[in-house]
Amino acid sequence: MIHRTATGPRKRRGYRSRASWAGLFACAGLLACDSPAEPARDDLATEVRILAATRGFESLPNPRPVRNDLVTLGRALAFDKILSGNRNIACMTCHLPEMATGDARTLSIGEGGTGLGSQRSHPEGIFIPRNSPAVFNLPGAAQLFWDGRVEEMSDGSIRTPARDQLTPEMEDVFEFGAVSAQGLIPVTSREEMRGQPGDNDLADLDDDDFRGIWGLLMERLGDVPEYVRLFERAYPGTPFDSMSFAHASNAIAGFYAVEFVFNNTPWDWFLRGDNDALSDSALAGAKDFMTIGCANCHKRSSFAGDFHNAALPQFGPGKTVGREDFGREEVTNLPGDRRRFMARPLRNVELTAPYGHLGQFATLETFVAHYNDAASQLRAYDIAEHVPDRLLWPTLLDNVEAILANQDPVLFTLRFNEETHANLVAFLRALTDASARDLSHTIPDRVPSGLPIDRMND
Repeated sequence: MIHRTATGPRKRRGYRSRASWAGLFACAGLLACDSPAEPARDDLATEVRILAATRGFESLPNPRPVRNDLVTLGRALAFDKILSGNRNIACMTCHLPEMATGDARTLSIGEGGTGLGSQRSHPEGIFIPRNSPAVFNLPGAAQLFWDGRVEEMSDGSIRTPARDQLTPEMEDVFEFGAVSAQGLIPVTSREEMRGQPGDNDLADLDDDDFRGIWGLLMERLGDVPEYVRLFERAYPGTPFDSMSFAHASNAIAGFYAVEFVFNNTPWDWFLRGDNDALSDSALAGAKDFMTIGCANCHKRSSFAGDFHNAALPQFGPGKTVGREDFGREEVTNLPGDRRRFMARPLRNVELTAPYGHLGQFATLETFVAHYNDAASQLRAYDIAEHVPDRLLWPTLLDNVEAILANQDPVLFTLRFNEETHANLVAFLRALTDASARDLSHTIPDRVPSGLPIDRMND
């Protein structure tokens, strides 16, 4: 068995797997006996590799290089509250490095809130309608946000809520596909970053005036000489006055592409040929993941997928009428997409609790358990058991049957026992890159605006 360290693998002295010891005891007293445990484990490893190859799971490659000046600009913008209407919240306030690029909250609290992480609150009890997703391993993602409202289309164009206000000239700036457009959207949301009418110049613009909001943000940034220098270094030969907010959003994507891409997990070691990289339980869980239905939704090497109704309860403010959230349907206008949400990437999932588009489950164990007869789990859901914020308890909707009316068929027959549950959790934990556990180095010491940076230890 190989034990991984920061510098590489080393042999564990005196270690034998449980199966290996069992084989020895079974052979006690015999003159010659070959333990079947190791060959059986090797056979399972071979089977898992075949399953992985068949389903397109590969070790993630190293990220492509990104010029340092672009990353420096993107880092500053991501942490600078200058991008919010009232200059009181940054992109990374809800994507804290100390919280694995989330905020450890069931539902995030945006503009007007105080505190950070689970201690953040809002004087009027206002919540963002959905959980804040991690920003791990985004390069190559064609769809972003829980409903995929930013996505790369088949012709290579980028679709966003801004529609034709995102011009071809702006798209020409993008170097990371749809990920380059992600930063365009939260700055336009009143609840997330912009504020309410009368609060500030950004908030006084109409909700659908995307170009006006982006233009005012560039004016703000242009009033800071250091930002002008950073932009022009990041985009050599382009004067700041000819840039748009697409240049800012693209820089944030470049920062994400360098700092939050991870491919050094036990699963990656296994796929690269190390049979001992996975524990016995994780190896069994890998097979279970690919054979009982999990891989039908979480696909590709990032374990991201498309959109599914996973029979999850609805609470919070919602995004549609009556505190409902119809998910993907709000983007496509297709009734069949009602209550479908993105199957999130699973790399580093161990670190990104709570889980679900509303943070419906506080632990990885309870989230995995939900998929064991999901319909029954939904009917038995007790919000007080899973959600620590009491303000959300009264908002749970009594709409179970409406949710199940469009439940994803892949869940109809998904059942598993306690051993499989434990193995699946062990496998998901094997998707953790140890270097993702401490991301404090990604936080800058200061930002050009001079505004304070949100840090958990301040």
